[in-house]
Amino acid sequence: KYTFLRLDPAWRRRAPAEREAGKRRLVEVLESPPEGLLVRTYSLTGLKANAEILVWTIGPRLEALQEFHARLFGTPLGGYLETTYAYLGMARRSEYLGDHAHGGEGSSSRRRPFDRPYLFVYPFVKKREWYGLPFEERRRIMGEHFRIGHQYPNVQIHTGYSFGIDDMEFVLAFETDAPAEFLDLV
Repeated sequence: KYTFLRLDPAWRRRAPAEREAGKRRLVEVLESPPEGLLVRTYSLTGLKANAEILVWTIGPRLEALQEFHARLFGTPLGGYLETTYAYLGMARRSEYLGDHAHGGEGSSSRRRPFDRPYLFVYPFVKKREWYGLPFEERRRIMGEHFRIGHQYPNVQIHTGYSFGIDDMEFVLAFETDAPAEFLDLV
């Protein structure tokens, strides 16, 4: 799950000691997620008008995600956080891969981030025309897509399938050490 959070400006007007204590409590929650849940955070300060923090949570149980977010919003600082976007997706192997080994994409055994400093999140829905193409044509197109992606080994992709569990059909996340490498890929 990718949760984009906006910090209410009123938080910045709180007393410094209160802000410091609130940050410490928030960090405690971020660093002690429920069992089986991985958490990564990214600062968006100065980059997005409607979000300062991105929280990426990875785990096999929706209940753990809910428990974590309830604890997060239950902190003193959490009361000043507003979710501006949230994207839920589940990992699975692409139907277009065939026998191709694709670096753990969608693998049930690989649910860990690569710990790169940048994460770009891209939710999308494929158009009806895409599904009107014969499966083998779609597989050929996706094979070319995968081939191009392999030319950028420093950009790692995480594909989340969302159809029926969220508003989007897919949510992609790209980890990289350098934003320019991601732009070169897309």
